[in-house]
Amino acid sequence: MAATATPGAQAPPAPVAPGDLSGEGSRGLPDARSEPKQLPELIRIKRDGGRLSEADIRGFVDAVVNGHAQGAQIGAMLMAVRLQGMDLEETSALTRALAESGQQLEWPKAWRQQLVDKHSTGGVGDKVSLVLAPALAACGCKVPMISGRGLAHTGGTLDKLESVPGFNVIQSPEQMQALLEQVGCCIVGQSKKLVPGDGILYAARDVTATVDSLPLITASILSKKVVEGLSALVVDVKFGEAAVFPNQEQARELARALVGVGAGLGLRVAAALTAMDKPLGHNVGHALEVEEALLCMDGAGPSDLRDLVTKLGGALLWLSGQAETQAEGTARVAAALDDGSARGRFEQMLAGQGVDPGLARALCSGSPAQRRQLLPRAQEQEELLSPADGTVELIHAMPLALVLHELGAGRSRAGDALRLGVGAELLVDVGQRLRRGTPWLRVHRDGPPLSGPQRRALQEALVLSDRAPFAAPSPYAELVLPPTGAQQ
Repeated sequence: MAATATPGAQAPPAPVAPGDLSGEGSRGLPDARSEPKQLPELIRIKRDGGRLSEADIRGFVDAVVNGHAQGAQIGAMLMAVRLQGMDLEETSALTRALAESGQQLEWPKAWRQQLVDKHSTGGVGDKVSLVLAPALAACGCKVPMISGRGLAHTGGTLDKLESVPGFNVIQSPEQMQALLEQVGCCIVGQSKKLVPGDGILYAARDVTATVDSLPLITASILSKKVVEGLSALVVDVKFGEAAVFPNQEQARELARALVGVGAGLGLRVAAALTAMDKPLGHNVGHALEVEEALLCMDGAGPSDLRDLVTKLGGALLWLSGQAETQAEGTARVAAALDDGSARGRFEQMLAGQGVDPGLARALCSGSPAQRRQLLPRAQEQEELLSPADGTVELIHAMPLALVLHELGAGRSRAGDALRLGVGAELLVDVGQRLRRGTPWLRVHRDGPPLSGPQRRALQEALVLSDRAPFAAPSPYAELVLPPTGAQQ
């Protein structure tokens, strides 16, 4: 039992820095044949900066899935990992254990090159997945997207889709295959069959202040993707004040971890670094973001949303060998938005996942005003006015997200009900000239009027300057690619 500490034994390895995935690989993990340890001992090892063997990690995940781990123990382990970090091999072992905690998905061999997916680390107003999955399906891909719910101040793809009455995020592997055959895409959640270990840890991270742990993020994202049997994966890694990581260098560290761990697991991963200081698009909030996703699939909508959808999709088509260049892939995704084929696939996906076909048709063919009548709506709307003349330099995403969270758009505890109609519409663009007294934000709320502190927080989110109007830059910053030779 080489991994068990005994009096006089060699000192344990030096603690790994929080989030450090770079080192210690040459030592290898402790002998995986060690006798199973009790959960308190595993927690203590990681709390004190030790390294967990693959058997240790599998033992913890098994205890999480079979109910033997208490909530307090799960939270303690997550916090120990958050504070002490995991190296590359530990993170790979955690990813494998989570992926193997449920059923593995198997598809027809003929689909191999077509199977692609995208994941985001979470942002404010980030509805890219709602648009990209059907757009990729329209380009001939198979997209078995296993997505998640909101984490901390960020919205979840599943929560947004559930604002469409009848949409069912729980689909069996057999139902997923039928959807891929008939539609080309599906967006589903974890279940008792699909990556159940991550489903439990994901919910616990949201309420234990461990959302920003680099190894936990890596394992959570990739475990859901390993079971999909993909040809290629693109991860949208956000950076900025409203992202998990505040700066581009920290985001690049996660990007490299995802690409490296993915390669070790036989998964071709690229990671796009995208800015998240301002909300993506104009709408924030579950039903409001579905409306804006549909607008993008009309070939319209905010330019930053369209730019991100087309660039991420273009990278995926190129990475999976379905386009000769990224530019060619980007153009194909843009065409799917402009010719209505992406919107058609979205309608089919809605109907295939439980939405009444008449409602799905009305949502996808209706005007923006008609769509709003079909989705959950907040009881009241309240507008905020510009306090001065100026050019919109920035609209801070974080205070907007925090206020909407207080109004019921987010969860404070796992399982909390959401107010699906609560949200906000940005009535101005970054770079636009604004006159004093002009409405710049419309808040959709169910409760009483905004409080004084809430109004102040929102007004302070608007940053005005004296410079001339300008074109806002794209949020897309760079693409971290897999090692040479792993791209084909």
